[in-house]
Amino acid sequence: MKRLLTMAFAVIVLGALAVAGKPITIKGSDTMVILGQRWAETYMKAHPGSIIQVTGGGSGTGIAQLIDGATDIAQASRPMKDQEKAQLKTKRRIEAVEIRTALDGLAIYVNEKNPITRLTQDQLKAIYQMDITNWKEVGGPDAEIILYSRENNSGTYAYFKEHVLKNEDFSAQCQTLPGTAAIINAAAKDPNGIGFGGIGYAKGVKVLSIAKDEKSEYVDPTEVNVVSMKYPLARYLYWYCAGEPKGDARKLVDWILSDEGQKVVTQVGYYPLPKKTTLEEKPGK
Repeated sequence: MKRLLTMAFAVIVLGALAVAGKPITIKGSDTMVILGQRWAETYMKAHPGSIIQVTGGGSGTGIAQLIDGATDIAQASRPMKDQEKAQLKTKRRIEAVEIRTALDGLAIYVNEKNPITRLTQDQLKAIYQMDITNWKEVGGPDAEIILYSRENNSGTYAYFKEHVLKNEDFSAQCQTLPGTAAIINAAAKDPNGIGFGGIGYAKGVKVLSIAKDEKSEYVDPTEVNVVSMKYPLARYLYWYCAGEPKGDARKLVDWILSDEGQKVVTQVGYYPLPKKTTLEEKPGK
C-alpha cells in the first residue's frame, strides 16, 4: 500500500511538472516592465500551466543577460546595438532576432502646476545640458530647473541621449533615478522638476507638447501622433531573442502580436502596433 501511495505521489509530481513546463524568462527595460508583467499575467490566466517570469533592470541589463544566456527574452526600449548583436553571435553562435512589440511616445514630464505646456527639442537639449537653467528662459516662472533622468543602463536614457542630446553628455547636475516610476514621483512632487519616460507611466504629471525646432508644429504624444510618427520622440518597444523563438516562447510571441495581446498594450497605456506588423518585419528606425 505504501509503495502504491509513493508511486501515485510521483505520478502527481511529474504530472504537475509536465503541466507547468519550463518557465519563460523576460528581463530588461523598466519602461516595459509594467507591460511585460501585464502580458504575463493575462497570458498565464488564458494558458494554465504556463510560467512567465518578468523582471526589470534596464534595457542594457536585459540585453546583457540575453548575450550571457541568462534570459529567454530581453525587453528593450531602444534598438539593440550592432556591437551587442556581434557579442551575442560570438558568444552563443546565434543571431539576435528583433520583434517590435508596441509603440511609445517618449514623454517629457513636468509638475502639474508648471505653466509650461511645450518645448522644442533644442530647448530640451539646452535644459539637459544646463545651457538653460531657469524656467523663465522658456516662458515659465523665475525658478531653477531641476533635472531628473534615468541611469545609463536604461534604453530610455540611451534614446534621449541619441535623439535629444545628439549623443552629447547630460549635465553633471542631472539627478539619475532607478526607474521611470521614480522620475514620475519626483516630477509630481517637485514644482520645478522635469523628467522623461514612457507615456504609459504619465499619471499625476503634465506631459508637454514637443516640436523638432522653432519652425515645426508642436505635437502631443497621442496614439494617432505616435503611430504616424508625427510626434518627434515616437519609438518602438522591442523584444529580442537569441535566434527565432521556438516552442512556448514562439506561442507567447505570436500571442502578444495578436489582437488580444495588443489590447493589453492599450490597457497599460502604450500604443498598439499597426496591423501589418509581423514577427518577420524588418526593424525600422
